[in-house]
Amino acid sequence: MLLGATVPIGADVRPTSALGLAEASRRVLMSSSARSTRHRRLVGAAPDPLFAVVLVLVLVLFLGLVAVRPAAAAPCWFPPVAGTIEDPYREPPCRWCAGNRGLDYRVGRDVVVRAAASGRVVFVGTVVDVRYVVIRLAGGWRHTYGRLTSTAVEVGDVVLARGTVGRASHTFFFGLRIGDDYADPAPYIGVLRGRPRLIPIDGTPARPAPPARPMCLPPSRRVTDHQLRYV
Repeated sequence: MLLGATVPIGADVRPTSALGLAEASRRVLMSSSARSTRHRRLVGAAPDPLFAVVLVLVLVLFLGLVAVRPAAAAPCWFPPVAGTIEDPYREPPCRWCAGNRGLDYRVGRDVVVRAAASGRVVFVGTVVDVRYVVIRLAGGWRHTYGRLTSTAVEVGDVVLARGTVGRASHTFFFGLRIGDDYADPAPYIGVLRGRPRLIPIDGTPARPAPPARPMCLPPSRRVTDHQLRYV
């Protein structure tokens, strides 16, 4: 006990050296300082601005990847016949109004009509004395092949692109329906391109020609004469 210290009556007085009092005071001060520092870190500490910016950028990037989907490429179909479009698609102003709900081709005599794209046959028959074949594509769109002189498919058949659908003479109709609406098929019909190749002149058999592929063109270069071309 320090000399001169006043001790209240009834207090629990225990002999304590000056060194002991100093050690006890140091422990109390250190404990209080540690609790105060920990409290400031847990409660009063402000978030790091750089960390907040990085977190926001990560969230924006993640949401952008989730929300954005790549746009599906437009289809490019084979020409259904070798011929020339003489009457293009003309959208009728109303459901029952006059118009041209497809493409009218001028073709030769007894030409082969081929599937513009792969699909399943859902209709074969005549409507007002006109023979039609309807093929549903994988995405639900439907191709209509009309004014046929004969057919080579039946309902339920799976037809691959360039497979034979039937035959036509002089005129041929090709239409497109998306759901219950008629649409212009011309933007999706490509120019049939063949690749030129060398042919031996010493009597050696020539290699088979590679299959021709369709190439769709922008509206400014679109053609109405669907014949085989070489590039």
